[in-house]
Amino acid sequence: MTRASLDKQPHEVAAMFDDVAAKYDLTNDVISLGQARLWRKAVAQAVAARPGQKVLDLAAGTGTSSLPFVADGAYVVPCDFSLGMLREGKKRNPWLPLTAGDATKLPFADDVFDAVTISFGLRNVQETDTALRELLRVTKPGGRVVICEFSQPTWEPFRTVYTEYLMRALPPIARTVCSSPDAYVYLAESIREWPDQPALAARLQQAGWSKVAWRNLTGGVVALHRGTKPLNA
Repeated sequence: MTRASLDKQPHEVAAMFDDVAAKYDLTNDVISLGQARLWRKAVAQAVAARPGQKVLDLAAGTGTSSLPFVADGAYVVPCDFSLGMLREGKKRNPWLPLTAGDATKLPFADDVFDAVTISFGLRNVQETDTALRELLRVTKPGGRVVICEFSQPTWEPFRTVYTEYLMRALPPIARTVCSSPDAYVYLAESIREWPDQPALAARLQQAGWSKVAWRNLTGGVVALHRGTKPLNA
């Protein structure tokens, strides 16, 4: 298959990302109109990694999203289920401890990480609630989660324009810089189907996270959700 369907069979989604790995970061910069870099900075600020802390960067792709945590002095583990992405990341930054792993069954012990984060990857997990519980499991009590994901623009006129951009403009733009534009058709469709900000916050709470809150970026095109693992969890 050249596209993954919205039921998100893991092997299909992984194969899709394998196909776009080489130009994934470039394509994201282009189709986000340069906003992707600002979103990465916002994630780094929300995670607030400190020297000596352990950070899990899930759905890390080529590892680009992990570099700000390294710069902050943390020990970061970039984890992804696309071997193509990990191979590309190894070419660029061979010193990163890139790790293959499934978000619904993470290859880590309980209570390991001070912070866990996932950017633009939770939407592609087949069992979202299982992944949220797995992130909780591997986080130390008192540790934090930061989720950066596409969401719903808060201003209705802008939301209409944004939806039109996703479905009509995004695939042609992706075609100019990426060999697999069908992958970005899937991504556009998955963004439309994804829960809004309050719905994702509720799912975080149901998974066991406390102090759940979110902040909108770019008018709600993207939202940063945060949570804390209870000390008695």
